[in-house]
Amino acid sequence: MQTSASDGGEKSQQSLVFFDLETTGLGQSCEIVQLAAVSGGHSLNLYVIPRCRMQRGAAKVTGFRVHRQRLYLHRQLVLTNSLREVLVSFIAFLQMLGCPLVIGHNIRRFDCRLLARALDELDLRADFESAVSGCVDTLPLAREMLKELGLQSFRQENLVRELLGMNYKAHDALEDVRALQALYGVLQPTPDLISKHMFTLDTMENKLSAKSKVPCEPAVQRPLWEHFRQTVKVTESNEEEAAR
Repeated sequence: MQTSASDGGEKSQQSLVFFDLETTGLGQSCEIVQLAAVSGGHSLNLYVIPRCRMQRGAAKVTGFRVHRQRLYLHRQLVLTNSLREVLVSFIAFLQMLGCPLVIGHNIRRFDCRLLARALDELDLRADFESAVSGCVDTLPLAREMLKELGLQSFRQENLVRELLGMNYKAHDALEDVRALQALYGVLQPTPDLISKHMFTLDTMENKLSAKSKVPCEPAVQRPLWEHFRQTVKVTESNEEEAAR
């Protein structure tokens, strides 16, 4: 987990956590491969070996491959944790920030449905719900706020390009949430608009039932806090290489 001391003046406001998943595909039966969240200078970035195969299209877009029960991202081995460890860590991250609002792009129809299914499977839904004040999907939010601009696409990459004048490495959950945090800072929705688009796991349309539990323990596991330290090192290393 990466932190900074730059948020001392923000504690009087409600905390915001920007959240994203990378998955094995686009269907509701796909599984989580990466979970990332960011709030100011705090970040969380964890990986899971999925129990089902990566769909070819998803693997091509995200760069994830599973070989011999090891997870690779762009041919580099990444350290993984069990799905339970990842979800428990995400909940702890939320609790640390004091009942924040969880924000993501297209999360109501996709990410939060998969998250709810995983939480139900591991009996963690109540812990998650008690740790957050609600969720907001920036896709319908942006459509309402920017409807006069005549944009051709409200995909996050396009909004970041149009409003921030920048491109970023999309389809990496950590890069996606960092970009979304910057985008949200530009949008600055009103409290009324935020309230209008707020939802919970229980109020999502077509609530999914929990899947039956499937035993799964990735072959390569590390203690969770050791993994956090490794995640920071890997992230910093990648950023240094990208700057060259």
